[in-house]
Order: sequence, then structure tokens, then C-alpha cells
Amino acid sequence: MKVIRIILQIGVLYLFTLIGTWIVDWTHLPLPGSIIGLLLLLICLLTGVIRESFIKDGAGFLISILTLLFIPATVGIMNYPELLSGYGILLVVILAISTLFTLTLTGKIAMRMEARQHDDT
Repeated sequence: MKVIRIILQIGVLYLFTLIGTWIVDWTHLPLPGSIIGLLLLLICLLTGVIRESFIKDGAGFLISILTLLFIPATVGIMNYPELLSGYGILLVVILAISTLFTLTLTGKIAMRMEARQHDDT
């Protein structure tokens, strides 16, 4: 039963991505459809249209396999070595800096959220 629930929840998440893609195609916005879909999902969660429990298991499953989802993009880059030849070192430095920045910012936000939650109890 849990497997079916996870599949349905992933379907709901995919539906938001699809709706975001349709909006981008229709309005010609210079943003990826997945971002628009995530913003729509955020609005639905904040307004209470969708409860967190309605997508929690599916989102948790996708997060647990997130690293596997990057493999096709990484393999795809290997087919175009000219993209990395001239600016390879610069790209590695930029990736390292942006990763450290993202990890630091995410850690600080998580610590604040945990402190705020601890204060509420």
C-alpha cells in the first residue's frame, strides 16, 4: 500500500512539473517549467490547498535517490569534451564555490528552523 501511495505522490509532483512546463510554453517565460511547477506547489502548500502529508512520502523517496538522477546529465557532458577543455578548471572552481555556499546557507537555515521549532515547544 505504501508503494502505491509513493507512486501517486510522485505523480502529483510530476503533474505540477507538467503544469509549470505548460505555463512556460503558453506564456514564453524565460524560466524552466520545473521551477514554475515548484512555485505552484509552494503556493498550494502555503495556502493549504495541498497538505504536506499528501506529498511527503513521494518527495522523501525522490530525495533519497537524488544522486542517481544526476547520472544522465553527467554522462551527457562526457559526450562533449570541448565544453570542458578551455574552461574546465574554471568550471570546477565555480562548482566548488557554489556547492560550499549552498551547503553553508542550507545548514544555517536548517539550524535556524530547528532553533525556532525548539523554541515553539
